[in-house]
Amino acid sequence: MTNGGGPGPGAGEPRIIRPPAPSPWAPPPPGYPGPGYAVPPVAGPASASPAYPVYAPGRTSGMAVASLVLGILWVFWIGSVLAVVFGHVALSQINRSSGAVRGRGLAVAGLVLGYLGVATLVLSIVVAIANGPDQNNSSVVPRILVVARDCWV
Repeated sequence: MTNGGGPGPGAGEPRIIRPPAPSPWAPPPPGYPGPGYAVPPVAGPASASPAYPVYAPGRTSGMAVASLVLGILWVFWIGSVLAVVFGHVALSQINRSSGAVRGRGLAVAGLVLGYLGVATLVLSIVVAIANGPDQNNSSVVPRILVVARDCWV
């Protein structure tokens, strides 16, 4: 082999020099934390705070969640009716639980959406009855509305 600049035969791997690893905890520099600042007390039995009652949040009512979901979906207005029913059941459960069951806002939102859906259903039926059946359409729905109108009038 020629003496062209690389390591010659018998030379080992290149030596890697690394700086020493820092210690996991180093004391603060002199003069820290500075004038006007107190060093925090060391935690121990003498400085332990008194025990406070632990707050455990209650579970969310499944009926309240179902009321909100059905109120949003409407599902051909059946969902609106179920949203109203589930919303009232959820509010009843929440009131009886003395704070163990949460979800009052969800139940109220489900009730509002459910009542809006029911109002839309009633308004749609009133408009359909007022317009009368379409004579050119052989759909079952106008026939049902004619029968319903004849029963009410």
